[in-house]
Amino acid sequence: MLEFTESVVLHDVERVIERMAALARLGLRFSIDDFGTGYSSLSYLKNLPIHELKIDRSFVQDAPHSPSDAALVAAMLAVASLMKLQVVAEGVETEEQSLLFRHHPGALMQGYLFGRPEPAEELIRRWLAQTVAPDAPDAPDAA
Repeated sequence: MLEFTESVVLHDVERVIERMAALARLGLRFSIDDFGTGYSSLSYLKNLPIHELKIDRSFVQDAPHSPSDAALVAAMLAVASLMKLQVVAEGVETEEQSLLFRHHPGALMQGYLFGRPEPAEELIRRWLAQTVAPDAPDAPDAA
């Protein structure tokens, strides 16, 4: 999955679409990062070979308390669903924010609610410690 912001498409749209289509035929998938903050144009959604929208954290942060942000998030989720696009909500930091997306099948969330940035080695070490049975010979604490 290759992420890009909407500003990438601003110049020479036809050429960008051609290149993206060629890469998509090779199996590359595309995600629009920070969706809604740039030059959001529904024609991009219609014409680009994209697979995912990442809803910008500025909408996610305020949606629980702002009717206009909540409406925009709902509209983005509806459009993505109808176009069969994956959705990622960026900047989810509270349970209240996560509730907005838990009712939308397939919506993914990322943010401090789930973890802080960390070195890959540490993440892998913690993941392995959680997935290996404690009494297994390969378990980290096994003697």
